[in-house]
Order: sequence, then structure tokens, then C-alpha cells
Amino acid sequence: MMDKEQTCQFLRDMGIEFERVDHPAVCNMAEMAKIDLPHPEAEAKNLFLRDDRREHFFLLTVRGDKRVDLKEFRRARQTRPLRFASEEELSSLLGLIPGAVTPLGVLNDVEHHVKFFLDRAFAGGLVGVHPNDNTATLWLRAEDLIRVVRDHGNEIEYIDL
Repeated sequence: MMDKEQTCQFLRDMGIEFERVDHPAVCNMAEMAKIDLPHPEAEAKNLFLRDDRREHFFLLTVRGDKRVDLKEFRRARQTRPLRFASEEELSSLLGLIPGAVTPLGVLNDVEHHVKFFLDRAFAGGLVGVHPNDNTATLWLRAEDLIRVVRDHGNEIEYIDL
């Protein structure tokens, strides 16, 4: 499982530029708001979901100020009823702990079980995500994040929320 430093090195090895800010551990958007970060418009929140049969897993990364209508997401993708994935599923599939959910966690998804959805609001700009640890935030181009996920082998789709 890639930790914070290994994740940053992986990005460097891929030639991906990013800006890193280390900070106290944050577990939600309210805690993030208390930290002076350089790109508040690019802050993201992440939802790790599964269907009710635990057959399909979804990671949604959206702008931090957006509300997500999970019923609409489900209807648009014709999935079974959705639930938040358990702490155990988060750990076993993405190698993460609650409060540290990030799309870079797919680097730990060796069997490519998780489908990633990125808010189209990030297209053409920056997105701020944790490097598999909630004590730092990285800002990188959304297109670079997509390349990382796609090159790893996970499915990815832009979504409008």
C-alpha cells in the first residue's frame, strides 16, 4: 500500500507536477475550512460508495462545496441501491482510513474494483486531494489525476453534479 511519501514519489516519477501543503490531520470539509490552503476553489470531497450487494464500488470526487444527490447518481447509472462503503472495505480496497479518502487511493486497488467519478467542475483546472494520508493536500491538474487513475487501470468518468 502506498503511503504519503510513496504516493508523492510515484507522481514525480510519472512527471506529474503538484503543489503540496502539509497540515494537521483533517477528516472532513469543516476541518479543511479551518486551514489556510492556497486553492480553496479546488478543494475536493470524496465519497466511497458500494451497491447493496457489495459487487460494485464507486469513488466520487466533487468540489468541496457541492451536495451530492446519491439517488440521482444511482438513477443516472442504473445501479442497485447505494451505501457508504465500510471502514473495512475502504481499508482492504484502497488502503485508506476514514477521513483520508482520496482518488489516489486507487493506486492501492490492485484488482481495479473501484470505478472513479470526477466532478466535471474540475475539468481544465486544479483539484486538491490527499496523498493517501489526510495530513497533506496535493494540488494537481485534473487531467493529470485522470491520467494516473486511467494508467493504473481503473475506470474513470467525468460527472456533472
